[in-house]
Amino acid sequence: MNTGDWAVQCGSGIRVEWGRAGARALGPHSAALVIVDILSFTTTVSVAVDAGTAVLPYPWRDDGAKEFAARHDAALAVGRRVISPQRPWSLSPTALRSAPAPHRLVLPSPNGSAIAAAVSGVPVVAACLRNPTAVAAWLTRQGWGTADRPIAIIPAGEQWPGQGAVRPAIEDWIGAGAIVSALAHEGAGPLSAEAVAARTLYEAIADVPGLISECASARQLVYMGFGNDVAVATEMDATTRVPVLVDGKFVA
Repeated sequence: MNTGDWAVQCGSGIRVEWGRAGARALGPHSAALVIVDILSFTTTVSVAVDAGTAVLPYPWRDDGAKEFAARHDAALAVGRRVISPQRPWSLSPTALRSAPAPHRLVLPSPNGSAIAAAVSGVPVVAACLRNPTAVAAWLTRQGWGTADRPIAIIPAGEQWPGQGAVRPAIEDWIGAGAIVSALAHEGAGPLSAEAVAARTLYEAIADVPGLISECASARQLVYMGFGNDVAVATEMDATTRVPVLVDGKFVA
């Protein structure tokens, strides 16, 4: 084993690692990279793509996001609490579902969007609990998911308030396990130890929506008044569309 092979889970067809650092480590050694940010970036991307909207990821909600949206002739998602009739789009999948579908939407997110923006030169897929079967089928049809053409699955995690440190979020680990499980059923592999752990957790949970509804991230959304977003995020295998990053936009 070469120096550094341990860090990229060399020899495995399905690999799992956390956050932007994990994406930067595994991405250059992968045939494809899958982002999992259940509450809520990749769920919201899934809902948007279902409605025919192309989603442009952007790492932060700042003046740069406004300029980026204007440059790409796209609508800009705002904070969950500041949506209005003029700007009804936000990171909330519930709000997005009830708003008019724009042709293009800039979706700022410090987790999922930031990971998408941090990776280049490799196909990027947005996965969630709404589409694991479709994502796995699409990836394996490309011939990916072998030791020579591995798939990197990146649970995004959250950030501790005011600290900038990644909080390993259980909903994203479960979501990663759902993707690994679906890929294994498609015959992809072998699985890294990290992928085996994620799959084992997912397959051992009798009630995935029920468990996720009790996790810290879900409780935070409920406290903020966005409990319906948790319900959308746990619509298990509700869509067959696979959001893929093409020319800087997630499209079906």
